[in-house]
Amino acid sequence: MSVVKNPALLEGFGLGLRPEHYVEFCSALQQVDWLEILSDNYLVPGGKPLFYLDKIRCDYPIAMHGVAMNLGSLDPLDIDYIQSIKTLAQRVEPAIISDHICWNGFDGKRLHDLLPLPYTEEAIKHVSARIRQAQDILGRRLVIENVSSYMEANTSMFEWEFVCAIAEAADCELLVDINNIFVSSHNHGFNPQEYLQALPKQRVRQFHLAGHSQNGALCIDTHDHPVCDAVWQLYQHALELFGSVPVMIERDDNIPPLPDLILELEQARRIASDLVQSNSDAAA
Repeated sequence: MSVVKNPALLEGFGLGLRPEHYVEFCSALQQVDWLEILSDNYLVPGGKPLFYLDKIRCDYPIAMHGVAMNLGSLDPLDIDYIQSIKTLAQRVEPAIISDHICWNGFDGKRLHDLLPLPYTEEAIKHVSARIRQAQDILGRRLVIENVSSYMEANTSMFEWEFVCAIAEAADCELLVDINNIFVSSHNHGFNPQEYLQALPKQRVRQFHLAGHSQNGALCIDTHDHPVCDAVWQLYQHALELFGSVPVMIERDDNIPPLPDLILELEQARRIASDLVQSNSDAAA
C-alpha cells in the first residue's frame, strides 16, 4: 500500500469525496486541501471504492465520517461496527473519525436517518458513556456532529447546552455543522449565533457547510443545493469565534461537476482570507 502524505494533518478547505469524482481526483491534483469520506461506503474487503481511495489518499489527508454508530440508541453499542471503523482507519490513517449525536436504529433495526435526542441529563449520561466506550475501542478521540432537527422534546435545556455537556462528559471533540445549526434555528426559532458562541473553542475540530431545502415552513437538511448566503454569514461568524478551523462542503444529491464544487469552496477560502485581512488591518 502506498504511503500517504501527512496522514494526520487536516488544515484548510476540503470536500466530501463522492464516486462521481473518483477519476478526477486520481487524474490530477485539485485545489482541495483534504477530503472527507463516508466511512460506511468503504466497510468492505475490496471493490472499486477502496481501489480509488487507496490511490486518492496518497495525495490528500482524509477524514472519516460515519452515520451509523447509533450513539443515542438504547440498543447495545454495535462493537462489530466500531471494530470495522477501526480496521478501515488502520488502512486509511485518517486525521479525524467522526459520527453524530443522534440515534438511527432501535431493536436491531436501522432507520437510515439521523434522529435527534431529548435534551436531558439522562441522555447526556447515556450518550457520553457510549462515546467513551467507542473511543476506548478506536484508541482515539471521536469527533461528534450536531444534527438538524424538525421537532423538539419539551425540556429546559437548549441544544447547545446539551452538545457542550456531552463533549465535556465524554472528553470528545466537536464537528460543528453550520448548516445544521441554521436549519434547526429556522425550525425552532433560536439565535444561531448564540449556539456558536456557547461552544467550547478548544473542542471544535472541524466545520461542515452544506445546502438545504425549504418544505413549507420547515428547513430540511438535504445537501442538494449550494450553500446559501445566510449559512455563509454564519460561517463567517464561526471564523470570528474559533479562528482557522478545517472546513468542508458536503454535497450528497444533485451532485455538480467537480469544478463547480471547487468554485464554491473558493468562497469559503475568500471569506476566511478577507477576515484575516480585516483583522490585520484593524491591528495595524
